[in-house]
Amino acid sequence: MGVSCYSRRRLLAGLVGAASLVLLITLSYRVGSEVQVLNQLTFYALWGREKPLYKLDANWPFLPFAGQTFCVAVDDVNGLVYIGQRGGDDVPKVVVYSEDGFFLQAWNATIEMPHGMFVLNTPNATSVWITDVGTGKYGHTVKQFSPSGQLLQVIGTAGKAGSGTNPLQFDQPAEIFVEENGDIYIVDGDGGMNNRLLKLTPDLQILWLHGENGSSTAQFKIPHSVTVDSVERVWVADRANWRIQAFQKTTGEWLGSWNRCFTQDGPSSVRVSILAAPPVGSIEDCVVVDTIQLAKEVKPHLLDVSKKTGAIYVAEIGAQQVQKYVPLY
Repeated sequence: MGVSCYSRRRLLAGLVGAASLVLLITLSYRVGSEVQVLNQLTFYALWGREKPLYKLDANWPFLPFAGQTFCVAVDDVNGLVYIGQRGGDDVPKVVVYSEDGFFLQAWNATIEMPHGMFVLNTPNATSVWITDVGTGKYGHTVKQFSPSGQLLQVIGTAGKAGSGTNPLQFDQPAEIFVEENGDIYIVDGDGGMNNRLLKLTPDLQILWLHGENGSSTAQFKIPHSVTVDSVERVWVADRANWRIQAFQKTTGEWLGSWNRCFTQDGPSSVRVSILAAPPVGSIEDCVVVDTIQLAKEVKPHLLDVSKKTGAIYVAEIGAQQVQKYVPLY
């Protein structure tokens, strides 16, 4: 069995027999009557395997976290894990660990409430992108930082919530994905006035936008996470609609949605799910390949995966920790 890895963050395609497929990892949990479909990543190709695909690395990290851990992003080129956390003035907004579990550095910069995080590696540089859902003078923005915390760019109108496109405004932007060519995908609407998916050029011109509140095709209720796979599909976790929607990345054309995998009640819905998708075209129906059961009290929020090691990192608000799951395949 061969496995072909692509440079896209969060997605890898694998070869299974004579047919290829893409696997998505999703994170979901129930709070009261709401299922939250939070983030999708993924990779490898181990269709039909009966044994678990992952196990918890209980020794990671070596030092605990000081605040509520909302987001995580892996720099697999340099072996680093960035974590966004919230807390008091003495709690740094970003902490950095090695993939081996050693604490390396912390920085605050101009971040109020980190929500989503993404690391972009290009041949020339590495940058860390963070969505800020704060309501103060720095909030409602997406920020680009250097690996040491130097602010490089602010997208949106700082301190002012809105739906405008010129100048560009956000209201609690949830997450971001950046391609190596600089194209930017943002889901805008962690409970604010907006329910939007935007694709921007590197110079922040809008290429296409889906922005209606609702449950119909290409509408959203709290779009919470976004990623792009190696076959030009954009995947969005449409949280309050309990589904994932997919779009063609160049045109923004709607390709389908999954809404049957995220309706379980009780503790069994607190899990990481590994889902299979066809390699091209329509996404068809959701197929669960494997799950990782989580404790209900941990309140997982967002996750990321190392495409070098296959490890999954889950940011858990309730437990104030990031847990690492390592592959067994």
